[in-house]
Amino acid sequence: MNGSRRSSPQEIADTLRERIRTGVLQPGDRLPTQAELAEEFGVERGTVRQALRVLQEDGLLSNVTKGSPPRIAVPAPARAEPQPTMVGLAPRLVEAFSARRVRIDTTCLTAETLMIALGEPVRLIHEGRLHPEAIDVRILLPSRNIALAFPVSVDRESEDDPVHQRWLAQRNAQGHVLRHNLLALRATHGIDVRVTFRALPFTPPVKLYLLNGAEALMAYYMIARREERADDATLDMYDVLGTESLLFSFDRRGGQRDAAFVEESQKWFDALWETITTDLTLS
Repeated sequence: MNGSRRSSPQEIADTLRERIRTGVLQPGDRLPTQAELAEEFGVERGTVRQALRVLQEDGLLSNVTKGSPPRIAVPAPARAEPQPTMVGLAPRLVEAFSARRVRIDTTCLTAETLMIALGEPVRLIHEGRLHPEAIDVRILLPSRNIALAFPVSVDRESEDDPVHQRWLAQRNAQGHVLRHNLLALRATHGIDVRVTFRALPFTPPVKLYLLNGAEALMAYYMIARREERADDATLDMYDVLGTESLLFSFDRRGGQRDAAFVEESQKWFDALWETITTDLTLS
């Protein structure tokens, strides 16, 4: 390196990113140690750490721990092959939880799919295979006070709609379980965990998951008429099966179109969070 000027963290990150792009560094390879990188670029270790943080936030590094150099992240599965949400979400969350600071933003009808899919990264944390330092989860769910577009009784005549009460009970119970499982990581692993809910004034037509600002996952809610037995009565309703909806992935590294979708989706979520949504207390 030219000794007349020291490289900035961004310049180091750009150099390493180019090595990843050209195949000099392959998925699964370990990076050199911070000391080796500091010597190569003629900088202090703190500058190297800042550069690695940039690559980590871009989703290019995995298995980031304090004890050993991180690995080059394995690329996401081909986005041309969408999978059912219950199949595709958990592995994407595992990859997201390899970051030092994890941020998950989601908009959904209930937290059922997210609650179940989070079980895999939580399990890997307990096994010592993932080591996030902070986890921030923000969830937008429909308000209990609105007239939902779905699920809804087919006749829509009852003021005290049992279908609405069923949805509300599920929304609250699943939210409680999700929050409990994540907050427990504070006591067991000393992770800084925040789980926050806010209430939407409308029924979301799709479910959206934003992972570390680097990937957007979207699935349509498919509506169908079905019946369900509850409390010695039959509920005839228009409902959705969100766990079976196909999950489409957009990666910020996947080209200009994908990058724009991720960026605009994050802006949309942040705008809802800061404007027309309200505090949500799970009863």
